[in-house]
Amino acid sequence: MSRTWTSPLRKRRPAGRDERPPPGRARQNPLDMLKRRFHSGELGSVPVALGLLVVWIIFAALNENFLSPRNLSNLSVDIVGIGMISTGVIFVLLLGEIDLSVGSVSGLAAAGFAVLNVNHGVPEGLALLLAVVAGTVIGAVQGFFFAKVGVPAFVVTLAGLLGWNGLMLYILGSSGTINLDDKGLVAMLTNYYFTNVAAAYGLAALGTAGYFLASYQDVRRRKAAGVPARPLREIVLRTGVLAVICLAAAAVLNEFHGLPLALLIFLVFLVGLDQVLRRTPYGRMVFALGGSVEASRRTGLNVDLVRISVFMVSGTMAAIGGLFLASRVTSATQTSGSGNLLMDAIAAAVIGGTSMFGGRGRTWSALLGVLVIQSIASGVALMGIQTAAQFMITGGVLLVAVVIDSLSRRAQKAHGRV
Repeated sequence: MSRTWTSPLRKRRPAGRDERPPPGRARQNPLDMLKRRFHSGELGSVPVALGLLVVWIIFAALNENFLSPRNLSNLSVDIVGIGMISTGVIFVLLLGEIDLSVGSVSGLAAAGFAVLNVNHGVPEGLALLLAVVAGTVIGAVQGFFFAKVGVPAFVVTLAGLLGWNGLMLYILGSSGTINLDDKGLVAMLTNYYFTNVAAAYGLAALGTAGYFLASYQDVRRRKAAGVPARPLREIVLRTGVLAVICLAAAAVLNEFHGLPLALLIFLVFLVGLDQVLRRTPYGRMVFALGGSVEASRRTGLNVDLVRISVFMVSGTMAAIGGLFLASRVTSATQTSGSGNLLMDAIAAAVIGGTSMFGGRGRTWSALLGVLVIQSIASGVALMGIQTAAQFMITGGVLLVAVVIDSLSRRAQKAHGRV
């Protein structure tokens, strides 16, 4: 019997092993991975994170108080009201639509709560619940006209912007301002702090551990399904970076009054709604509808119901955000929900990485985007610069974000991902 001769210079590989790594599994250094993501339009939150870092470095160099514990603690509370509203806007943007009424809805919710509680003696808990439900109902009404009647979302919500603002002025009456109880439930939303240092550090540790476990479980599911997954070393690196950021934030907050209740509530909403979008059938329907309406309709998806529901989410979050904004100034006035609130809420979602073309975005976009906007506002205020400069800077940042979004979408089309 003849035997196969093997060169002594060549080591035989164990049976069942490929001589070459499977496609897509070749080792890449971080720089190569970043280049690949840049060319394929998969930058994620990298641009906004770098932009936020640049904003902080510039204002810290111009004013030493910008990075003080007091200013950063105040910033962590200031972002909550607009951030809540922006989170609801993200749901509408995921469909490629827009909600221009969120500012007026937030002001109406604050005014409705004040009238019920202060003028009519309704208990704070019930008045707060009714104000939030009112936002949900408004969203359902606007969603109905958009989904069932066929009126463009831009027109429906523009009418809402005017109509709900008029209703707010009407219910506030001739006084125009209603002061809230500064020791009441709503006032405590932005005035209460967990002074025990364990609260901030515990939240930081819990958030970091939760991120690692969620990422690890995601890798296991993807490997079980036979699809590409992040390597474990990348998850560990991301977790380490997140841990440093969270612990540093906790240390800064503890240097002032501690962990703000408002920030804790905001983070709970972000985590909860992020799970809804990424881990539930409803979230998959929202992303599918944002990708292609006709394809979603042909698969049997209830397009009208999903459309109405996202406007309900937007109205609900606008009402909640309005209550936080009223809590910050402990009053409801004729200017509630007006000014640049609407533009800031939409800009925060877009700057944070949510695509205006639909189909791409996360609730965490609201946090990153509103941090950029409020950091600019805080830095301008500390420098004593006119508000006009804030508008120009924010407008420039928004334009850059939209340009990046457009280029990213073009790159994804070139790679067959859209």
